[in-house]
Amino acid sequence: MKRALRIMILLLVVFVAAGCAVIGRGRDFRPIEENTLSQVTPGKTTAADVVKLFGPPTQIVKLSNGNAYVYDRSLSKATGMWLVLVTFANYDTQYDRIVFFINNGDIVTHYGSSFKSDAATYGMPF
Repeated sequence: MKRALRIMILLLVVFVAAGCAVIGRGRDFRPIEENTLSQVTPGKTTAADVVKLFGPPTQIVKLSNGNAYVYDRSLSKATGMWLVLVTFANYDTQYDRIVFFINNGDIVTHYGSSFKSDAATYGMPF
């Protein structure tokens, strides 16, 4: 009787502890180099120069006095552990973004940037 109970407990532990772990990483678009921004001078750089430096924009927003060229990059890191009865997962996505404001004469008036994709981390949610 005790032997059967031990076997049942052992089988239950093996059944509950069986599972797998996954670590993943994904990138969207090509990387944006921060040092390339030093080649952009508001008032002098043209829209064509921006496209030569950074490639085609992710999005073009039509404004009343020109356009905004938006460049996005994201880095995603995922960690997961699937047990038979329980799943633990963490998915972290961080973004790099540059927005160039271009007037009707196709000249960059100003830009803004945020570089945070390197802050994406692997980790479990507990």
